[in-house]
Amino acid sequence: MVSFSPSERVLILGASSDTGSALAHKLHSAGVQVGLIARPSDRLERLRSDTGFAAAHINSITYEEINSAVLSLADQLGPITGAVNLLGTLLLKPAHLTTDTEWRETMSVNLDSSFWFLKSVIANSDRAQLSLVFVSSSAATIGIPNHEAIAAAKAGVEGLARSAAATYASKGYRINVVAPGLVKTQLSAGVISSEMSLRASEAMHPLKRLGTPEDVAGAIQWLLSAEADWVTGQVIGVDGGLATLRTRVKV
Repeated sequence: MVSFSPSERVLILGASSDTGSALAHKLHSAGVQVGLIARPSDRLERLRSDTGFAAAHINSITYEEINSAVLSLADQLGPITGAVNLLGTLLLKPAHLTTDTEWRETMSVNLDSSFWFLKSVIANSDRAQLSLVFVSSSAATIGIPNHEAIAAAKAGVEGLARSAAATYASKGYRINVVAPGLVKTQLSAGVISSEMSLRASEAMHPLKRLGTPEDVAGAIQWLLSAEADWVTGQVIGVDGGLATLRTRVKV
């Protein structure tokens, strides 16, 4: 069981996502103070109402907007001890069919947001210890067809996190990444919309099921907790074995 001190204050960027909601509820049950950051939406308002957490809005992926949200919540909550970026997209297209707009959007939402969030949280932290968690994908490790843009963006997130973990280790800051496989969320609904595509997606994962938001949120919660205070610079697969295992094929 993970534990947190009463003084823990965690920011979640992309809080209105399925995984963001699952993580917010887990941290709420653990007694952690949380600041929610997302675009304005009914989902964000419901989450704020359910948990009583403070919230801040962003309308675009820029340093100015993200930094303003971080500053606003730090003023309300106090010094930040943890931060998680859950913003993401899922573009499944081969390179020759990917438009410039799709490429830029994929990089902005996945990689730019991680850099701006890292910069803002680090610049506004006065804590002796700080834990940051970013989200990658199994596609950044293994070659999956039609994942060129998202694989490139998530590989960038992993490189960013490792370098930052080395830079700020002397301050006691921990920076890690979780890399899910395919997770059942609103974002992936189009990929698994038919029974055939769902079964094919499940078969890709050695554990023969897709992930849930709670699977990913549980790993993130552990990385934020004191139980993981000697873990930094790591990419932890939460993917049913997708990126690392090859099981026997029945013939």
